[in-house]
Amino acid sequence: MTNTLPPVAAPARTRAIMQEFGIRTKKHLGQNFLTNIEVLKRIVAAGELSQDDDVLEIGPGIGSLTEFLAASAHQVLALEIDESLLPVLAETMAPYPNVTVENQDVLKADLPALFAEHFDGKHNIKVVANLPYYITTPILMHLLALDVDFTNITVMMQKEVASRLTAEPRSKDYGSLSIAVQNTMDVEVAFVVNRNSFIPAPNVDSAIVVLKKRADPVAAISDQKAFDKLVKGSFASRRKTLWNNLIRLYGKAPAAKGSITAALEASDIKPSQRAEELSITQFAELQKNLQSQGLL
Repeated sequence: MTNTLPPVAAPARTRAIMQEFGIRTKKHLGQNFLTNIEVLKRIVAAGELSQDDDVLEIGPGIGSLTEFLAASAHQVLALEIDESLLPVLAETMAPYPNVTVENQDVLKADLPALFAEHFDGKHNIKVVANLPYYITTPILMHLLALDVDFTNITVMMQKEVASRLTAEPRSKDYGSLSIAVQNTMDVEVAFVVNRNSFIPAPNVDSAIVVLKKRADPVAAISDQKAFDKLVKGSFASRRKTLWNNLIRLYGKAPAAKGSITAALEASDIKPSQRAEELSITQFAELQKNLQSQGLL
């Protein structure tokens, strides 16, 4: 089937589709339809898409981005949680035989099984998506935890979250999310997207972020669960010193305080420092020394 219609993202067509299907965007699902053609082209370029790639899209909506992915990639698997949008996607994606839409929640879907079913295993697997703001971080962490070798992950998110992903130590945006992602991924903000590029316009600007897996982690983590506990606990109260957060995390008993003191000394970290001053490698060293003191 040849597509002679304007792009789905053309503002007039987006409005026509919304009117035809009686679509009212659902705020609780973070639905904002992208209507800026140049932004869509730049997203595809940022993802470096070609016929060598199979693509996972999360939350295709009415197919604004999906259409551009289909024109560039070998195969597109789009997961849409909103069942009411399936008839819309069936119509807008009809000209694109390389697009498969599944009514699934990405956080509950068996992604490796879906990839085995819909992809041929001979192409790179990439993620390109406009992530719902309300659940951006859980989706991103879920993708990174999967045993899937994504070539890259190119996602749109709230600009504020993008700043946290790319933040360096000693900055106000640096925190547990920065560390969790940067330890294994190279993170780059490709460009910023003005809020007026959407229908309806969200209250904030967005950013396109590209993540690529590092050849080696910044720091080798011997116990990921203990490391995550340490990092999150250290940032629990940003205004407090590391010492105050650590005794809150591990206890105020004399034995615990002694172990914390010994671990800090062994890591060459002052109790008066704050979590935002520590690099990923310093946190890894501290976790190792805390563990050697019997604190998990």
